[in-house]
Amino acid sequence: MLDILMKKYIGKIEKFDTGLWSYHILVPESVYKALTLDGKKRIICTLNDHDDFHAGFMPDGNGRWFIKLSKDKMKEFGLALGQEVSVKVSKDTSSYGMAIPEVFSELLYQDPEAAAYFEKLSDGKKRSLIYIVDKPKSSEIKLRKAIVILNHLRLNSGKLDFRILNQAIKESNQNPDSLVW
Repeated sequence: MLDILMKKYIGKIEKFDTGLWSYHILVPESVYKALTLDGKKRIICTLNDHDDFHAGFMPDGNGRWFIKLSKDKMKEFGLALGQEVSVKVSKDTSSYGMAIPEVFSELLYQDPEAAAYFEKLSDGKKRSLIYIVDKPKSSEIKLRKAIVILNHLRLNSGKLDFRILNQAIKESNQNPDSLVW
């Protein structure tokens, strides 16, 4: 059974010439099939025994699947285009397909109305909001972004408008003392 839950292979860092995605590692079809029997494509990935990270199998448009790598991840792990890497992938069984910052989790717990709106969002939108909160290193900025997001959901009855949300985040950055929770 462990062999279905985790797969190992040697992959190569590649880069798409066009399109939205850039650095990536192709996933062998057997690995993709073994880990997506339930239809879910979220995974935990480890490269060369570095810290693991949440990811997803992404389609390349030609019937193959890949794991995308951000420039930050490339730099953090010291990876280079064309480099072969040891890849370990396993099912992501977390609630949201990524780790949720403690501050965001606590605010969701404290605000059942905002939490209910958050839970009604698509999985991808939930991950986008979690990413927005988690990206800054400062816990103060994480808290501020989490408050703005939950206020936005409450004020808009759960409707998410990223343009308006981004404007609210900018305003909270310019005047952090005006933030109300």
